[in-house]
Amino acid sequence: MPYRTDLAAESAALITEKLPGLTQREERFGQIGFCTVNITDQSAAEVVGKPQGEYLTISTPPFHTGLEITEDELSEIARRIADMLPKEGLVLVAGLGNNDITPDAIGPRTIHQILATRHIGAEIKEQAGLEKLRAVAALAPGVLGQTGIETSEIIGAVAGAINPKAVVVIDALAAGSTRRLGCTIQVSNTGICPGSGVMNSRKELSEQTLGLPVVSMGIPTVVDASTMAGDLLPDGEIQELRELFEPSGSAMMITPREIDSLVSHACHTLSLALNKALQPDMTLEEIGYLVS
Repeated sequence: MPYRTDLAAESAALITEKLPGLTQREERFGQIGFCTVNITDQSAAEVVGKPQGEYLTISTPPFHTGLEITEDELSEIARRIADMLPKEGLVLVAGLGNNDITPDAIGPRTIHQILATRHIGAEIKEQAGLEKLRAVAALAPGVLGQTGIETSEIIGAVAGAINPKAVVVIDALAAGSTRRLGCTIQVSNTGICPGSGVMNSRKELSEQTLGLPVVSMGIPTVVDASTMAGDLLPDGEIQELRELFEPSGSAMMITPREIDSLVSHACHTLSLALNKALQPDMTLEEIGYLVS
C-alpha cells in the first residue's frame, strides 16, 4: 500500500539507510521543534518522492488547544521563513483552497490576516514612520470548481501583472500520521501542487512554472484513511480491509473533530509568522494591530 503524505519529514523518516543527496537535521527552540530535510540530487528526490529542495517541518503545540506560542518562538519561525525569501522586493502571497470547506480553508483564512501593503505609497509610509514597510500583495484565488479557472492560471496572471520577486503559497496538507495533524507546519522552497493532499492535483506552482521563486507553506488537516489504517494495522491486513476504507473505490479523508478550532488558531499563528517574516522591523504587537 502506498504511504501518502505531503510532509517531506515523514517520507524521509521511512528511509532507514544513508542516502546520498539526502540530509536531515533536527533542532529545538523552546517548545518548538525544527526538522530540516534537504534533497540535493534527483536520485534522492525519486526515492523520497519529493522534488529537490529544502523542507522545514515545524512541530508546535496542538493548535486546537489554543496554547499560545511565545513571541520569541514566533520570531524564530519567522526568521526561518524569511531565510527562504528574497531579502527585498514585492512578495505575492496566495492562499489556496476552499474557504467553505473547513479542512481546506487554511489558505484563504490565513490570507484574511496577511498585511497587504503594495497599495501604500512612499509618502504615506513616511508620514506613518513605516519607511521600511515591505510591499506585499495578498490573493485568495478560490478553487477550480468555484471559478472555472485553474489556480495556477490566476496566480500566473497576477504575478505577470505585478512582477513580484517571489510568491508564497499557503495550503492545507495531508499527513501520513494522525500525530502530525494540527501541530505541524511545513515550509518549502519547492512550490506545491494544489489539491495533491486530497488526490486532486492541479498544475504545480513552482519556479519552473512561474519563473520566480515559490515558497510553499502548509499545515496538515487531513489523513488518508487507508494510510492511517496501514499505520495502525499489521502488514498485509490493510489489503484485505481496503474496501472498508475506500468504499466504491473512493478514497476517504479523515480530519479531527476539533477542526474548527484547529484551523482558526493555525491560521492565526501562520499569518503572524509570515507577516513577521515579511516585515521584520515591526513587532508582533504592531502587526496584530494593523491586521485586526
